Amino acid sequence: MEKNTVLAIVLSAIVLIGSFYLQQRFFPPVEQTAGTQTTEQTEAQPVVSQEEIKTADSNFSLISFEDEEEPAEEQTYTIRTNLVEVTFTNRGGDIISYKLLEHKDRNEYLQMADNVTAKNRAFSIALGDYNNTAVDEIFNVKKIDENIIGFYKKMKIKNSDGTEGVFTLVKRYTFQPDDYVFKLDVLIDGEENMYGLNINNAGYTLMTSPQIGPYYVQKQNRYEYRSFMAYTNNKNKKQVLQPGQTKIYDKEFAWAGVGGKYFIILVAPSTQSFKNAFYSTRYDSNPDYANAQLMLTRNAFSGQKLQDSFYIYVGPRTEKTLKRYNNSTDNGWNLSALHLNDSMETSSMFGWLEAILKWILEIFYKLIPNWGVAIILMTIFIKLAFFPLTKKSSVGTLKMQEMQPQINEIQTKYKDKPEKMNQEMAKLYQETGYNPISGCLPLLIQFPIIIAMYNLFNNYFEFRGAMFIPGWISDLSKGDLVYTFKFNLPLGMGNELHILPIIYVASQLVFSKVTQATTPGQQNNQSMKIMMYGMPIFFFFILYNAPSGLILYWTLSNFLQLVQQLVINKFMKEKQTELKLVKTEKKK
Repeated sequence: MEKNTVLAIVLSAIVLIGSFYLQQRFFPPVEQTAGTQTTEQTEAQPVVSQEEIKTADSNFSLISFEDEEEPAEEQTYTIRTNLVEVTFTNRGGDIISYKLLEHKDRNEYLQMADNVTAKNRAFSIALGDYNNTAVDEIFNVKKIDENIIGFYKKMKIKNSDGTEGVFTLVKRYTFQPDDYVFKLDVLIDGEENMYGLNINNAGYTLMTSPQIGPYYVQKQNRYEYRSFMAYTNNKNKKQVLQPGQTKIYDKEFAWAGVGGKYFIILVAPSTQSFKNAFYSTRYDSNPDYANAQLMLTRNAFSGQKLQDSFYIYVGPRTEKTLKRYNNSTDNGWNLSALHLNDSMETSSMFGWLEAILKWILEIFYKLIPNWGVAIILMTIFIKLAFFPLTKKSSVGTLKMQEMQPQINEIQTKYKDKPEKMNQEMAKLYQETGYNPISGCLPLLIQFPIIIAMYNLFNNYFEFRGAMFIPGWISDLSKGDLVYTFKFNLPLGMGNELHILPIIYVASQLVFSKVTQATTPGQQNNQSMKIMMYGMPIFFFFILYNAPSGLILYWTLSNFLQLVQQLVINKFMKEKQTELKLVKTEKKK
C-alpha cells in the first residue's frame, strides 16, 4: 500500500465498503428469499430452529473482510471444539486434519482425515462429476469466530453457448462446541453472464476424507474394515468393497457415508438434488493403504445463485452419539428423524437379541468395572442358562444310539417301501417316547445367540482401549500381545505373538477329543479326524488377529463346554447303566 495518507484513506474506504458488500453477497443468511435457490427442499430434510438461524445471522452481520486479494501462498487454519480439532487449508478451502480429541490411535488423537495427499483432501469440491479433479486454487479466507470459518474464490466457466461465465464459490464450515456434526454450506453466486453449472450433466461433487482412522494394515487385520452405506426408504444399504474397487449408488438417499468398526463419516444433504453416491477404494498414495472415500455428485442446475447445506457426522460409531439426531431437543442443530443410528453394525435379523445381550453385559460391567471380567461372567451366565437344553440334547443322542439297531432293521426291511418305513419309524419313536427334533432343537435355539454374541464382542465400541490384564491383554478390541518380532509371520499374521489363539486351538482340540471319545463309532472315522484336527488349525489362522475380547469369549466358551460335556458324560454313563439294568430285568 502507498504511504500517501490521502490515498490510504481512500483505499481504506473502498475496502470497508467492499467488505460489507462481500459479506452480504458471499455469506448470506441461511434463510434465502424466494427465487434465490434453484434446488427444492425435501420434506424429510433436517429441521433447523429459528434460534439457530438468528444466532448465525447475528454473527455474519459483524463480518468485514480485509480485502478481496488472494493470500500469496497456502496457509492453514484451525478450529478446536471440546470434541474435535480441525485443520483447514486455504487451497480449495478443504480439511487436511480432523482429530477426535476423546479418542486415541497409536498414542495420538485419532485422525479422521487420513491418507490426505496434495491432490486429495477432505471435503474438497470438484466441478462436475466424481471423475473430475478437485478445485486446487488458493481461496480467500475469513475466520468468522471460533466455530465458523469461510472460504471463497471467484471462478470462470464456459456457458453452453460458448461465452464465459463468472461466479464465486463459497464454502462455509460451522461447528458446535459439543457436537460431532458440523454444517457445511456450499454457495454459488454467479454474475449476470452465468447461466448455471452443467459439466457433463453434473453441477459439482463433494468428496469426503480419502480414508478414516484408525490406521490399520489391510493385509493383516482382517477384523478391521471399511463399509459404504446409504439410507434410503427407511433402510440402510451397506457394502464392503475390496481395495481398488469402486461402486455407484444411484438411488435417492437421506444420508450416505463410510464407516469402520468403531468410527464413521455420514453426510446428510439438505436437498434431494444429489443424483448419485460414488464409493471409491482406489489406491492414492500408499501402495498398501487403499482409500475409503465417498463422493456425492449434485445435479446440474440453471440460474445464477445456489445454496446447499450438508450436515456431516464425523465421530464414533456408537448408538449413544448417533441417535441424538432423531430428536431435535437432543442435539445442538435441532436435527430430527435422521436415523444416523441405523448405520450401526448389527447382526441383522438378530439385532434385537444383540441389544439384550449388550444390556446384560453392561449389567455385569457395573458389578465389576472390567470389560474382560464382564465377558467372562456373561459367557458363564449364557452357558448355565442353556445347560438344561444341552443336557436334554445329549440325552436325546443317547436314546438315538440305543435305538440305532432297531432303526437299521426298519430301514433294511422297508427300504423299497418308504411310506411304510416312515410309518414304522413314527411308531418306534412313539413307543420309546423319543422326539427326533429334541436332539437339534437346543442347537437351533442357541444359534441366534452365537451369531449375536459374535457380532457384539467383535464390534462393541466400549472394548476399544479397554484393558483386561495389564501387560498381556491391554486392549480388548485388538489381539493380545506377548512379544513383537522384528519380522512378519507368514500368511498375513503380522509381527506380533498372540497367545489367546493358541489357547483357543488347544481348548478346541481337547473338547473335540472328549466329544469323539464318547461317541461310538467315531474314533476310527477318518473324516471326523480331519474335522477334529483340521478345523481348529484352520480357525487358528482366521482368528489369529481377531479382537482379544472375541477370542476370550470363544476360548472360555470352549472350556465351559468341556466342563459341561464332562458332567454330561458322567450323567450319560449313569443313564446307560440304568438302561442296561432295565434291559436285564426285562429279559428275566
